[in-house]
Amino acid sequence: MAVPGSGLAKGLAVTLRTMTRRSVTAHYPDVQPELPARSRGVIGLFEENCTVCMLCARECPDWCIYIDSHKETVPPAAPGGRERSRNVLDRFAIDFSLCMYCGICIEVCPFDALFWSPEFEYAETDIRDLVHERDRLREWMWTVPAPPPLDPAAEEPKEIAAARKAADKQLAAETRAREAGRHGTGQPENSQPENSQPEKSQPETDQRDGDT
Repeated sequence: MAVPGSGLAKGLAVTLRTMTRRSVTAHYPDVQPELPARSRGVIGLFEENCTVCMLCARECPDWCIYIDSHKETVPPAAPGGRERSRNVLDRFAIDFSLCMYCGICIEVCPFDALFWSPEFEYAETDIRDLVHERDRLREWMWTVPAPPPLDPAAEEPKEIAAARKAADKQLAAETRAREAGRHGTGQPENSQPENSQPEKSQPETDQRDGDT
């Protein structure tokens, strides 16, 4: 059976413990918060990596990414080759008044064109100004922190292992081809040319001349 007033005593005890602790209130904006390096603040665009594949816009659950592009014909790299067409980015915008910061667009981008920036101070008095065009998204890109260093005890990434294996295989093939070419065209050190004949010994020649 609960003692009358025990709940009040517990509440007062919590209050007394809290009063004796140092305050942890951050006086923002006078004191900037210490955010994690990979916090989700705003999305930056690295335009050079964008191929207008539209994956980010299709996978966005809020449909807040707007992309416009056109096709250009690229002349052949070699004479007699075929012309190619490529997509050219005209507009890339994100409406941060609709964005829910799920990060799906960054995860599905196959060419690493979108990155998280820890910057979060981009409030606007007009909601229409929260639509960031590609120029402003490019400015956020320079605030993206560098990735953390790899753990020395971690396993080697599969991409690096595959690249090293392919490079070693190519180097081994070039070495075998070089050795095969040297053995095919060169002569052994102790071998004599095919047209050369062994020299006759002088005593045999003198004896043959004497008999005649």
